[in-house]
Amino acid sequence: MGIRNRTNVAGFILMGLTDSEEIRQVLFMLFLLIYLITLLGNAGMILIIQLDTQLHTPMYFFLSHLSFLDLSYSTVIIPKTLENLLTSSKCISFKGCFTQMYFFVFLGATEFFLLSSMAYDRYVAICNPLHYPVVMSMKHCCTFITGSYVIGFTDSLVNILCMNSLHFCNSNVIYHFFCDTTPILALSCTDTHDTEIMIIILSGITAVVSLMAISMSYGSILSTILKINSTSGKRKAFSTCASHLLGVTIFFSTMTFTYLKPKKSYSLGKEQVASVFYTMVIPMLNPLIYSLRNKEVKNAFIRIMQKREGSRKFK
Repeated sequence: MGIRNRTNVAGFILMGLTDSEEIRQVLFMLFLLIYLITLLGNAGMILIIQLDTQLHTPMYFFLSHLSFLDLSYSTVIIPKTLENLLTSSKCISFKGCFTQMYFFVFLGATEFFLLSSMAYDRYVAICNPLHYPVVMSMKHCCTFITGSYVIGFTDSLVNILCMNSLHFCNSNVIYHFFCDTTPILALSCTDTHDTEIMIIILSGITAVVSLMAISMSYGSILSTILKINSTSGKRKAFSTCASHLLGVTIFFSTMTFTYLKPKKSYSLGKEQVASVFYTMVIPMLNPLIYSLRNKEVKNAFIRIMQKREGSRKFK
């Protein structure tokens, strides 16, 4: 990246969440538990969707990619955080720091547009059910997925190129538990105004475009649901998108709170709490939100377990 030639520091130090040894041990156990649940929940969701043919539909195709993103998202952040909590060494190289930041932005931006694609899928299913097989064909679903990854890749690449122009002269202490754009901007010894504006614009475009797409989809869905005469019909229609709407609300609220504001309003305590939530808690909650409220996923799990039990008896 060529960043070493423009700095006087050899790497970064991640200060983490606390200096207290007792609290660090508690956080280590808590984050380890969260990570294990995240791995089990998201990997299990992907496996169930792959093994049960009845779940080979656009909605679950998107959901499997959401689980993959959440799994990757957590893996980019949590293992290094656990290492820093467990050991006294909190160093991270320039290359490691910027690699972590690149994948963090890439996966986050991709998830924004994947959630938009999932909202559009629900819109077509409820508002245009007769055209659903054509509009949400596997070819079109793959186009949505590819587009989400390409946009996320481009967004992250531009972000890294902007951050690569920064100079780090004196302090190399990042007052955060991972390499995020805001604390690194605060660490730079040069004027970050242009870089900050560019990142805010990129983040704003990503959030606004995704939010507009989701809002338009759910606006149409709500209008259609209100036109349904039967109460049971309204309840059934709403239940098909309630889980996604809950996941979107949690994800967007924490992300916009953290990133759509200038560097001057940066608050270490609030940023760290919000960061723990969207890097660790949300990836853990998503498979629970989408599975516990979804009878199809529960039934698929039961069918898989029954087949496995049947095959054991046959042997």
